[in-house]
Amino acid sequence: MANAIKTYTSPSKEFTQRLGEVLAKRFVPGDVVLLKGDLGAGKTTFTGGVAKGLGIEESVISPTFNIMKCYFNGRIPLYHIDAYRLEGQPIEIGLDEYIEGDGVCLIEWPMYIEKLLPDEYLEISITHQGDNHRQLVLKGVGERFEMMVSSLEEVQE
Repeated sequence: MANAIKTYTSPSKEFTQRLGEVLAKRFVPGDVVLLKGDLGAGKTTFTGGVAKGLGIEESVISPTFNIMKCYFNGRIPLYHIDAYRLEGQPIEIGLDEYIEGDGVCLIEWPMYIEKLLPDEYLEISITHQGDNHRQLVLKGVGERFEMMVSSLEEVQE
């Protein structure tokens, strides 16, 4: 099966969160999601939806200055990594333990830690389309994620 791709047009922050919530119900420990998009595209908004879908009640905030935020009070742990500040830096700081860990790992700016990324993952590219509109392109890489993307239905706000 070739990489499965599905595109959604989000008219609102709520839709973007709802897509994250729907996907979260399919995640299992060890899943990795690569989040691509410019600053302000909606990566953290999407992650907030994933947290809600995992049963995490804590508010999700961007880990830009911390590099990683961990949330443990859901169905499975959520590890939210922002690799933006790691561009050109040594990456041997223990992130691989979380990427290969017991939860779902969402990685913003994954190109800066490419050597740590697994062979199979869900890639989500978010593009700002003006106002609150976003385009979200989901690409499954590897059999499990290809099936996940292929089986997704319409998402309601």
